[in-house]
Amino acid sequence: MTFKLDASDVEFVHPQRQQAAEQTGDGLRLTLDQIEYPSYLVNSNFELEWANKKALTELFGLTGDLSSNIHERNLFGMLLNGGLIGRADGHEDILRFHLAIAKNRIPRNSLTALDPAGERSAGGEVEELTRLYDAVEPARRQPILHSEVNLAEPGERDQWYTLYASFFREGIFFAFAPAGEGSETLLALLARRDIVIRDVLKKRRPYLTPLAVLVADIQDSMKICAELPPDEYFELINDIWGTMEPVFRKYHATHGKHAGDGMVYYFFPQPDSNYVVNALRCAQEVKETMRAINRTWRKRKNWTNELRCNVGLHEGEEWFGTYQTSTHVEFTVLGDTINTASRLSDFARAGAVWATKSMLGKLNSQERELAHFGVRRMGEYEAEIIVPSTYSRISNLVDLENPKYEKFQDIAALPVTEILDVEFED
Repeated sequence: MTFKLDASDVEFVHPQRQQAAEQTGDGLRLTLDQIEYPSYLVNSNFELEWANKKALTELFGLTGDLSSNIHERNLFGMLLNGGLIGRADGHEDILRFHLAIAKNRIPRNSLTALDPAGERSAGGEVEELTRLYDAVEPARRQPILHSEVNLAEPGERDQWYTLYASFFREGIFFAFAPAGEGSETLLALLARRDIVIRDVLKKRRPYLTPLAVLVADIQDSMKICAELPPDEYFELINDIWGTMEPVFRKYHATHGKHAGDGMVYYFFPQPDSNYVVNALRCAQEVKETMRAINRTWRKRKNWTNELRCNVGLHEGEEWFGTYQTSTHVEFTVLGDTINTASRLSDFARAGAVWATKSMLGKLNSQERELAHFGVRRMGEYEAEIIVPSTYSRISNLVDLENPKYEKFQDIAALPVTEILDVEFED
């Protein structure tokens, strides 16, 4: 089996082919609904984000819709779950194609946990996957790969299909097209990232997933806004978040909705890193980056203001989905996790990072050694001391009867700690 790249089909699309990608024979704009071939999109963990009906019923043998829990949508579990692929003469070739792509993205041990219920992981199925995983060479990173596979059952007349894989920031899109049919319009469609992703996001249903949430707010932003001309204030905000953007991207963060000049980012499970560690390291780097921005602007403006970015961190299991209009897509999380992280960012002062005990509880013993945390207390002669590796309830840290702190009543019993430092990889 060979993996082929149609570079000319991806990088240089002829105007006539571009038109073919956007119109069907009756003059309508081509969408995923009009693609008759089985197709699906997976995320970086090879979990199904979206699949059309033909893929669900024929390829995977499902009678209903995808599970609302993202962890129950493992692609390799689906490929082994019966359906057409499980019975196909080219079954092993199909697995090899997917595993060669996955080998660049997921570790071998992830194949041993295909189904939390253990229904599909018995017998030799996982052994088959791990054997093929070890045998295949990682696929080269290219815009589009394809391979010929036989979907006929053993002993029946061959049914050759071209299996395509197209790579996007949002995931990997797979499609099966009958060999020699429809490749022109399908390839031209895949070359139009805006069409594919727009349609997938419109059809993707919200799903339940574990995640960590980081909320960051600029301290005393109203005061700073009042002291700067409007054009300089917007320049400052753009400088802050433009400088921060590579930091969030480095730790696989997804931008969420936030009012005002603050930011909210979501950290989802990754195949090669702990999403909680990613959130902690990102928060630490945000704090350090803000110190550098502060030095630059203090020197530039010759002012006494201190630019501080206060950060709140929390984890949970929430529904993740999108708000959409015809021209805009916004990722959002529903649930208390984001509200708690936002409250902690309000609680934090002087550029501190505060996290919940439950979040640090998601770390194993080795990962917990990476984070240095504790609670500041008043010692003898009112000297501030740090009690390391401890937590405290919000109600024990501030006087909730003070009107200034009334807004923290809803998290009064929440055990929290200040993240003092986080170790990074060498």
